[in-house]
Amino acid sequence: MSNTLGVMKLIEVRDYWRNEAQHFTPWLAGEENLPLLGEALGIELEVEDIEVSVGPYSADILARDTGSGDYVVIENQLGKTNHDHLGKAITYGAALDAAAIVWIATDFSDEHKRGLDWLNDNSSGEVAFFGVRLELWQIDDSRPAVRFNVISRPPETGPVFALGGSGKPISERKKLQGEFWSAFRTRLLEERVLTSARKARPQYWYTIALGRTGITLSTVANTTENWIGIRVYMRSKYNAEGALRQLMTQRESIESEIGAQLEWDASGGAMDKTIALKRSADLRKRDEWPEYLSWLVDMTAKFRKAFMNRVKSLELEGSEEESLDEAELPVA
Repeated sequence: MSNTLGVMKLIEVRDYWRNEAQHFTPWLAGEENLPLLGEALGIELEVEDIEVSVGPYSADILARDTGSGDYVVIENQLGKTNHDHLGKAITYGAALDAAAIVWIATDFSDEHKRGLDWLNDNSSGEVAFFGVRLELWQIDDSRPAVRFNVISRPPETGPVFALGGSGKPISERKKLQGEFWSAFRTRLLEERVLTSARKARPQYWYTIALGRTGITLSTVANTTENWIGIRVYMRSKYNAEGALRQLMTQRESIESEIGAQLEWDASGGAMDKTIALKRSADLRKRDEWPEYLSWLVDMTAKFRKAFMNRVKSLELEGSEEESLDEAELPVA
């Protein structure tokens, strides 16, 4: 029996994942890989979508905490942390109403680590911030093993830590949104716009199927800028560009059927595409909810009638981006 031990060494992450968007993000979103990150964080995670449109930008991964149903935004960076990625991560978290923001990078500056610690120490208790250093380790010439080294997390005694806890309080803003969507769902069913509808959740959007994977109807209640709206949401991995292009050839007839001018490519050039309509609305004014709900229910019916069959008949090819054919990584 040899007494010689192997040498453990840290290897360059980009030697394995050459491109963050094309290689690392799809790998992390894999069914067997995201749970590795969840285990390091102490949260059971499942993927909701990747490259989720947020204005002119795209959040790398939108995941769900399966214990609570809350959303978790994951921002990836194959390099040293910078202000740009921190700002985007916070923006995505705010826009997507996330309960946790996870920033993954290969190198964290002391300043950015202290920034995350400060956010956790001074958070109101609604959002958890995690800093995760991505590492690949190898013993001699073995296959590399991934390690998610959590260098910043909320205090275990803090209210945001137990994301899966059933007693986690929600903010007044989320509570307001949840009550609005509950009333909206009731109206959809009462007026037979839908025969069945998903459960209302305390978040800024409510999704309705359009009969095709990757394209949905999404109603929005923005309580920061005080508006409500409706949009056809086309996900990039299902060829959103091609879908938008084909639908735009019928722009005049679609707008005639709906009775309004729409905002085409409302996502501002992001990978995901949207066709949207919105109006001012302040959800704090509950006495105006009947009028808000009437408008939104009416627009939902018109959007479904105008887009349902058109969306089903779209001819889309090349909807999935190619990624590296990589072997499964063990965990360090």
